[in-house]
Amino acid sequence: MRILLISPATPHTFWSFSHVLPLIRRKAAFPPLGLITVAAMLPPDWPLELVDLNLADATDEQIARADCIFISGMIVHAASAEQVIARCRAAGKTIVAGGPLFTTGFERFDEVDAFVLGEAESVMEQVIADLQSGSLRRFYQSEARPDLAATPLPRWDLLQINQYATMPVQFSRGCPFDCEFCDITAMYGRLSRVKSPPQMIAELESLLAAGWKGPVFIVDDNFIGNRARAKEFLAALIDWQQRRRVRIHFTTEASLNLVDHPELLDLMVRAGFKRVFVGIESPSDESLAECSKIQNRRRDLVGAVRTIHQAGMEVMGGFIVGFDSDRPHIFELQHRFIQEAGVVTAMVGLLTALPGTRLFTRLTHEKRIIGHSTGNNLDASLNFIPALDRQVLVQGYRRLVKDLYAPRTYYRRIATFLQDYRPSGPPVHVRFCEVMAFVRSMWTMGIVARGRRQFWLFLARVALFHRKAFAEAMGLAIIGYHFRKVAASL
Repeated sequence: MRILLISPATPHTFWSFSHVLPLIRRKAAFPPLGLITVAAMLPPDWPLELVDLNLADATDEQIARADCIFISGMIVHAASAEQVIARCRAAGKTIVAGGPLFTTGFERFDEVDAFVLGEAESVMEQVIADLQSGSLRRFYQSEARPDLAATPLPRWDLLQINQYATMPVQFSRGCPFDCEFCDITAMYGRLSRVKSPPQMIAELESLLAAGWKGPVFIVDDNFIGNRARAKEFLAALIDWQQRRRVRIHFTTEASLNLVDHPELLDLMVRAGFKRVFVGIESPSDESLAECSKIQNRRRDLVGAVRTIHQAGMEVMGGFIVGFDSDRPHIFELQHRFIQEAGVVTAMVGLLTALPGTRLFTRLTHEKRIIGHSTGNNLDASLNFIPALDRQVLVQGYRRLVKDLYAPRTYYRRIATFLQDYRPSGPPVHVRFCEVMAFVRSMWTMGIVARGRRQFWLFLARVALFHRKAFAEAMGLAIIGYHFRKVAASL
C-alpha cells in the first residue's frame, strides 16, 4: 500500500522562526517528528513519501498515486490541515489523521476517514490490518499508555534533512504536574514515561548517520519529569559524546524546579544543553495559585532564572496574561520581571482554554467558552470571556509584546542575560550557515531594519565585554529580528 504522509504548513508564529530562516538558508525550523515516527511503524515494503508543506506543496501526482493519506498536526495547523484534507477528499483518497489537533478536535474534520487519538504505538498494528482488509474504523485509541521502548527509530531518510534548522528527538512523555491550562497531562498522563539510555543513544546515532550536524531539540514537555531516569540518560549521553568525540548542542523544556537539583542541572550543562524552555507564566503568586503552578510558587523567580544562566544554560520563558486573578498592572509586572531576569526569549501569550484541560472544563461550566483555540498564543485572540475587561487585556497584551521586542528593550535584555551567563565547555561550534547568517544579519539589522544604532552599539558591547559568548549573543540578536516582526504584526 502506497502512503503519502503530509505535514501541514505552520503559520507565522513565535516558534516558526519564519522571518529569520532565510538568513540561514533553511525553509523550516523543525521537521514533523510524529509523522516520521509513525512512518517507521508501517510495513517496510509499503512505499512511503513525505510532504512537508513548509518546504513545498503536495503535487497532484503525489496525491493521485497514494492509496492512503496520513496527516498529523497541532492545533496551530488547523487551517492548513482543513485545506489539504479537502483537497485529498476531492481526489477520492482515504485519509487517516492523528496528532494533538485531531486528538482533541476530531469533530471539526468530517472528511477524515479514521482518527488515531492519542499515542500511536499501541494501535498502529490494528490500523495497518484494517487498511489491508479495507475495514478501516472511525477511531483508534488505546486505553493503556504505551511503553516508549516500543517507539521505533524515526525515518530520517524521508526528510530533506538539510532544509531544517533543528532536528527533534523525544526522551519522555508526560509530566508530574497538573497546571490547569496545560493539555499535556490530558494527552500523555502525569507519569513520565521514558526511553532507555541505549534507545536514545541509538536514536542519536541514527541522526548522525543521516548526515545531521546541527543542534537537537529534545521535545519533551518536561525533560526532568522523571529525574532519576533523566540523570541516567544524561550520564550515558556524556559518555557517548566523549567516546564518539562529538559535541551536540541541545535545547529542551523543563519545569523550574530544575534549580532545586544542582546535580541534574550540572549534568545537563555537561551534556551540551544550551537552552531550556521553562513555563514561568507569571510573577504574580495569585495567578500561579489559580492555575496550580505549584512548582513556581513561593520562590525567588528572578533568582531561579539567574541560577540556570550562571550554570551555563539560557532560559527561554513562557509567560501568560489573562488569568482571572490578573489586574491591569499585570503587564507592568510581567515587563519588569522579564527585563530584570534577562529572559531574552520571552514567549508571552494570552491565556487559551485548550480542549481537554481542566481550564476548558471549568470555563465550559461557567459558560465562558466562545470558540476554538487557534493554537497560536501570539495572535491576540481569546476563546473565552476573561475576567479582566477584554479591551484592557488585549490592548495591554499587545503593548507588552511590542515593547519587549523593540530593539532597545530587547538588546538591554540580552545584556542582562550576558552579565549572568557563564558559558561552559568548549566554545560553540559555529557552522558555515550560521556565519553567513551573521553576515546577512549585519546587513538586515545594521543597515536596513529599524534599530540600526542599537544593533551596532550592542555588537560593540558584546565584542568588548562578552567575547566568549559572542556566538550565543549574535544568535539571540538574529532570532530577535523574527520576534520583532511577529510582535509588529499584532
